[in-house]
Amino acid sequence: MKKVIATENAPAAIGPYSQAIEANGFVFVSGQLPVDPATGDFPAEDIREQTTQSFKNIKAILDEVGLTMDNIVKVTVFLNDIANFAGMNEVYETQFTGTFPARSAFAVRDLPKGAMVEIEVIAAR
Repeated sequence: MKKVIATENAPAAIGPYSQAIEANGFVFVSGQLPVDPATGDFPAEDIREQTTQSFKNIKAILDEVGLTMDNIVKVTVFLNDIANFAGMNEVYETQFTGTFPARSAFAVRDLPKGAMVEIEVIAAR
């Protein structure tokens, strides 16, 4: 059994997918671009600001189902350029308290809408 998770406090899906799906005690959050849901725009052409916005979107989705960043067990980060890894990591380390979740980070050729970062997570109840 799976449940679709959706909130107006994060950007709507830009394709045929859900913001998140809950199944078997896990919440699978789709990749979050750094889109400000109020404006539909990226905050700036800065990896730190874009990473911060992606995490704001993740937090809004998790909040919709009563979860927090502490529930995250796995993070996957997609970067448009591996040179942005250090800047992303500066913001990333401020998003968690206590133990960090497992993580993968990749440089990819392109991201939707020209984003610098996209972040997806898996959270557990």
